[in-house]
Amino acid sequence: MRELSAGRLAELLDARLLGDPATLVGPDVVIDSRTATPGSLFIALPGEHADGHDFAAAALDRGAGAVLGAREVPVTVPQLIVEDPLAALARLGTAVVADALSAGLVSIGITGSSGKTSTKDLLAQLLGVAGETVAPVGSFNNEIGVPLTATRVVPGTRFLVSELGARGQGHISALCRIVRPQVGAVVNVGHAHLGEFGSVEATAAAKGELVEALPASGWAVLNADDDHVRTMAQRTQARVATFAVDAEPEFGQLRVWATEVHADELQRHRFNLHTAGTVAGQAEVRLQVTGRHQVGNALAAVAVALTQGLTIAEVADALSRATVRSHWRMELATRADGVLVVNDAYNANPDSMAAALQTLASLRRPDGRLLAVLGDMLELGAESAAEHREIGALAARVGVDHLVAVGGFAADLASGAAEGGVPSQVAQSREEAASIAADWLLPADVVLVKASRGLALEHVAEVLLAHTAGAPGEG
Repeated sequence: MRELSAGRLAELLDARLLGDPATLVGPDVVIDSRTATPGSLFIALPGEHADGHDFAAAALDRGAGAVLGAREVPVTVPQLIVEDPLAALARLGTAVVADALSAGLVSIGITGSSGKTSTKDLLAQLLGVAGETVAPVGSFNNEIGVPLTATRVVPGTRFLVSELGARGQGHISALCRIVRPQVGAVVNVGHAHLGEFGSVEATAAAKGELVEALPASGWAVLNADDDHVRTMAQRTQARVATFAVDAEPEFGQLRVWATEVHADELQRHRFNLHTAGTVAGQAEVRLQVTGRHQVGNALAAVAVALTQGLTIAEVADALSRATVRSHWRMELATRADGVLVVNDAYNANPDSMAAALQTLASLRRPDGRLLAVLGDMLELGAESAAEHREIGALAARVGVDHLVAVGGFAADLASGAAEGGVPSQVAQSREEAASIAADWLLPADVVLVKASRGLALEHVAEVLLAHTAGAPGEG
């Protein structure tokens, strides 16, 4: 946000002000005292394991210029006292975006069951060609992350890219009221959060809230390969852009698609990019990110960028240079002894797990084997056991040679793999999983590490990268 006086902030947030109203606050807004900067506004949020009010003094030590909280704390800077600090954060984000929209900001929202973070990262790098772009790092896609990212908008910011997640109906609508998107992209609808939504149809209803929030002058960017997303064209008053892999979409005022899709040995794909409708042309793209699923993510990013006036040549060039920006998403690293570690441990659902396993299969080296270290996919509800057995079975079908499973549904993963004839081991902790995997791996092997965020399996990937293969492991 631009620097504001403490008094003006109090007016915006309907807060009780303690301290000098003339004190300038900003431009940074933080919720973690460790990231406080000189002049920043520290928002003391109550947490499940810690209370932000207890860290106000630490934020002040790092230069924070004011504290926003639900109660007074012993600090010497201005304090803004509100009933609900989280609601105040939303109100602040809303005010920052509203002010910037009047000055020409373009607000863009991205949602989907999987791939939205990768799409957001690619899009931010494309839009950066045209102007200053604010986008979240990682998956800041909830009622905290979305407004917090919005507060990073300053005078001169041309694009705000927001990743919009949902755990229930109405969540995306609420986030849209904060960032007021003019362009909305729906990457896909899949099986993530089945435990919260109950069905894929209910998930689609929630994701479609994004296109319903768009103005008639805006753009809804839809995945024409996904039936649940295609039908969202009927739910929006905005213009429609579509994207697809392998063939031209059948509808859309702007159509974007890829042909001649080929992969290199690290599963980085090149393809011919085609566009028709409001922008027509073609170019060659060579992605630097791993996995065929990234082709669709890239096309979604291209469609959004083209609606903002970028040329095909500009998007093809920027896309061919774009890299992974968020940690633990198909990160490839080769150990000194040759083992290739694929760290995709940030999150998991049945769709992203399937994509990762298919990528693993395509990374097999001559005389090498494939190991999958997999953990729980959370929030799947009553279907959890069955979905985990299916992923274990899929691991067998794509040719995984060994499975190490960890978490509450490890036995189900192992059972599915066993039905397909693949040996597996159940680990009682991520430390044991890392130990089992380290003992099994040989220099020509490839290992995938993936699970939902709650299992923090990136630690397994870190251990494996630090290890060097010794004696031959068991097959």
